[in-house]
Amino acid sequence: MSRGVLIAGIGNIFQTDDAFGVEVARRLSEAPLPAGVRVEDFGIRGVHLAYELLEGYDALIMIDAVPMGDPPGTLAVIEPDIAPATADGAPAVDAHTMSPDVVLATLSNLGGSVDRIRIVGCQPADLQDGMGLTPAVAAAVDGAVALCHELVADLTQPVGKGTSS
Repeated sequence: MSRGVLIAGIGNIFQTDDAFGVEVARRLSEAPLPAGVRVEDFGIRGVHLAYELLEGYDALIMIDAVPMGDPPGTLAVIEPDIAPATADGAPAVDAHTMSPDVVLATLSNLGGSVDRIRIVGCQPADLQDGMGLTPAVAAAVDGAVALCHELVADLTQPVGKGTSS
């Protein structure tokens, strides 16, 4: 059974710019979204997100701080490949970190999948221990919210009918 689109904010609020996904999810949860679109802050609970995805979502948007080698605050929309499992077939799970590739590998190893996945990534300036986003990353939050709205509009279209792939 289809459950629509899940928007998942991910990151650690105690590691400065790693809180980017959490902040964008918080802002999105305050805005009206189409029926069938759910926003949740998953923080560092990657296994929880993988199990949630087993409920049958058509599309997933993950929001995260993603080191890309660009200036801090740079936004990118990434269409990931599902990461392979480790050699023994188990996902590379670390209770203290969560990355999109680990979530997707865990989901795959649990027998689940999501047809359409996008990551809204932001180049962090600082991932050290600390509270609050740096100015460059904080300034990117509005743009990320707008990107998520664009992706929702695209992903809620039937496959092949969206504005981009």
